[in-house]
Amino acid sequence: MRRVGPFLVEPRPDPPGWWVLTVSAGAVVAAFLLAGVIFAAYGVSPVRAYAVIVQGTLFNARALPEIVRNTIPLLLAGVGLALAFRAQFWNIGAEGQLLCGAIGATWVALFSPVPAAWKLPAMFLAGFLAGATWGALPVLLRWRFAVNEVISTLMLNYIALYIVAWLVHGPWKGPEMRGFAFTNAFPPGATIPVLAGTRIHWPTLALGLLLAVGAALLLARTRLGFEIRVQGHSPEAARYAGMRPARVTLLVMLLAGGAAGWAGVGEVGGIHHRLLDPNQISLGFGYAAIIVAWLARNNPLAVIATALFLGIIFASGDVMRVALQMPARVTDVFNGLILFCLIGSERLLRLRVRWAPAPAARAPVMEPEREVPGLGGGDG
Repeated sequence: MRRVGPFLVEPRPDPPGWWVLTVSAGAVVAAFLLAGVIFAAYGVSPVRAYAVIVQGTLFNARALPEIVRNTIPLLLAGVGLALAFRAQFWNIGAEGQLLCGAIGATWVALFSPVPAAWKLPAMFLAGFLAGATWGALPVLLRWRFAVNEVISTLMLNYIALYIVAWLVHGPWKGPEMRGFAFTNAFPPGATIPVLAGTRIHWPTLALGLLLAVGAALLLARTRLGFEIRVQGHSPEAARYAGMRPARVTLLVMLLAGGAAGWAGVGEVGGIHHRLLDPNQISLGFGYAAIIVAWLARNNPLAVIATALFLGIIFASGDVMRVALQMPARVTDVFNGLILFCLIGSERLLRLRVRWAPAPAARAPVMEPEREVPGLGGGDG
């Protein structure tokens, strides 16, 4: 407890929902205010810039499908990260797991003997297994060699990136591409159907929504969900209760890696229809999914809303490039500022400020002077 003027700052062990929402919204507003400096540096009025972005995204019928299209990989990877963070496993590797899912799907589409009718289910299965395997590696490194998962998952992102680059420049480079570093195009049976006139690959979108609902039920209604929540609150309590943290973490990371792998399947099977440069497969969706999960406070259902919010920011990149003549990658600055402000506001969640002015200091009470016997004023 600490006094700041007339306010009393005291710890808040269990912040209510309205306070969490207020702090999160305040962090986002602070990030947008800071981003205004970027617009001003480019000579664009921040007020005009935000007006153009809102007009070009939320009030443009042609931009709305692109918002949903960007939301799909953020939703899948974000739900997986929310599960991992709930178990206190700091998975920064969704980007690499997404790329591994893309590799698995490409192998099924171009090089496997799977019949055409079974291509799509096999692509999703292979993508899940590839992403899950990549997600399990940091768990094994942590429990076998005590390697910090933040370091290992981050490094595995770069390894996956270079594997994809090696494949498209080397053994999988398609002779039909005439010098481009792409694989050949997927056959018709290996392309994910989209809504007419858009790039929304609806089977992957439906998979993401079902995954969010399933993850919420898993956390609320199952024994594994209970173990995840206990481990997230106190690993020591989980061990004392006889739970096995290694098993729980491994299961969580298999799900998280597999979900990110599905995001990769959607990108190559629904958008590009081939494996290509890793920076073209993903616009940083795996990293942005960290913000999605954090902003949702690791609630799988809330991830649906936060993924849509980040989808708007990704879609705003095209508006900034065309209408404001700014680099589309300014969206990365947006994402970085949001994450920075969210992390910076974490401490506010655990504090409560209360109006409690200090009581006024009492004036000292003057005691009446006592008469000392024998020193009276009599003449004797």
